[in-house]
Amino acid sequence: MNVLAGNDSMGFLLIYLALGACVGVLAGLLGIGGGLTLVAALAWLLPMQGVPADAAMHAALASSLASIVLTAASSARAHARRGSVLWPTVAWMVPGVLLGGWLGSCVAIGLADDVLRWCVAGYCFLIAAQLLLSRTPVATGAAQHIPQGPGYTLAGGGIGVVSAIVGIGGGSLTVPLLIWRGVAPVRAVGTSSACGMFIGLGSALGYALQAPSGALPLSGAVGYVYLPAALGVAVTSVLAAPYGTRLAHALSGRALKRVFAVFLLLVGSAFVYSALT
Repeated sequence: MNVLAGNDSMGFLLIYLALGACVGVLAGLLGIGGGLTLVAALAWLLPMQGVPADAAMHAALASSLASIVLTAASSARAHARRGSVLWPTVAWMVPGVLLGGWLGSCVAIGLADDVLRWCVAGYCFLIAAQLLLSRTPVATGAAQHIPQGPGYTLAGGGIGVVSAIVGIGGGSLTVPLLIWRGVAPVRAVGTSSACGMFIGLGSALGYALQAPSGALPLSGAVGYVYLPAALGVAVTSVLAAPYGTRLAHALSGRALKRVFAVFLLLVGSAFVYSALT
């Protein structure tokens, strides 16, 4: 039922703006988690605006990825000002993440709504475990290391595919990869943000252009991308991302990671429940 539509459309706008602020801070602070949070919220909100139940997850993923383009761009710009984006690494990864995002969206479009819910739930549990079990690396002289080579293009392809299927900017995959290869954590987050722009772009275009005709019977929809939601989130996420970046440079983030891991466990459990019911 269209609970909040019509005269309450302003209420939806305010909700999207609030979501955008949360997503922007998370994108700048941790480089992960914003997309998963947004997908969960949109999967609950969009059906209230008339999105068919069997298309809710597709629309949530697509709209999340469309908003990530601007969110990641704002985060990357803030990190670049502080010298924490490794542009040569980004250049090697971009072809892979663009193609992977496009292919991943094609795969996701062919999956049923409940299958996508299980995919996102499993990914939430995986990232929660990563946050709880991983140790915070200490920045050393390795901060000057700049990973390059065709292997990163291939890795970008895999990251793009997974990101498109679960609706994220790829930070939860890119950041650990770069840290493992000797990049300081804050530079890994900055570089991941730059790559996230292109993951969002390739994936959102895939969801928009490969969707069946009339996928969303809503004004403002392009394929599976619901533009009012994507733009509403993007507006405040762009403004909030630099604040997350400042915190990333000022805080260790260990306690915050644990709190966010518990939150992801709850989000994943909610997706499991919705898939079962």
